[in-house]
Amino acid sequence: MLTSPGAMLNRRLLGKLLVIVALMFAFGYSLVPMYRAICQALGINVLSIAEQRTQSWLGLGSAGRSDRNTQVDTTRTITVEFDANARGPWDFKPAQRSLQVHPGQMTTVMYEFRNVQDRTMSAQAIPSYAPRQAQPHFNKLECFCFSEYTLAPGESRQWPVVFVIDPRLPRDVTTITLSYTFFEVGGKVPAAPAGQLERAAAKAGAAAGSSRREGGRA
Repeated sequence: MLTSPGAMLNRRLLGKLLVIVALMFAFGYSLVPMYRAICQALGINVLSIAEQRTQSWLGLGSAGRSDRNTQVDTTRTITVEFDANARGPWDFKPAQRSLQVHPGQMTTVMYEFRNVQDRTMSAQAIPSYAPRQAQPHFNKLECFCFSEYTLAPGESRQWPVVFVIDPRLPRDVTTITLSYTFFEVGGKVPAAPAGQLERAAAKAGAAAGSSRREGGRA
């Protein structure tokens, strides 16, 4: 039985399409380990490289706990204040507003979150620090801000933040404020914290005035 040229072309085309589908499937399957490797390298939604170094500095294993930390500076006490901003109709707050720690001391604080909406939502937190120079010295070993969470209507959760303040923190810094802004993923960009827009406008005005004065002198 002779096969027409059109049928042969169709079979060849089908074979090529099957090969393409197989390659696409293999590529999609390989994306998972590739994504994990990229996240591990860039510190996205996982412990950042600096935080992994902190674990090594503290002598922590994969379980994140050890009794070998001898880097606690008991001559200094830092007040850490905890703040929570909810950009949406949900409840979000720290279990305690502040505590005092020694640099190098591993500390845990809990945050509470409740979805008060009548629909399921996905959300993630973004941390910020004050004063700004404290940020590179505030090392989080465990934090809910590393991941995105999905909560059912009315669902409540508690999440820990495990942190260590680097003993190299400047000595003039005695108080650190850790603030989280919790916003819905895929929703609107959260509004700027109160006062931030005013400070930015004032700084921009001062810069413009300085430029005008320099232009006048020229």
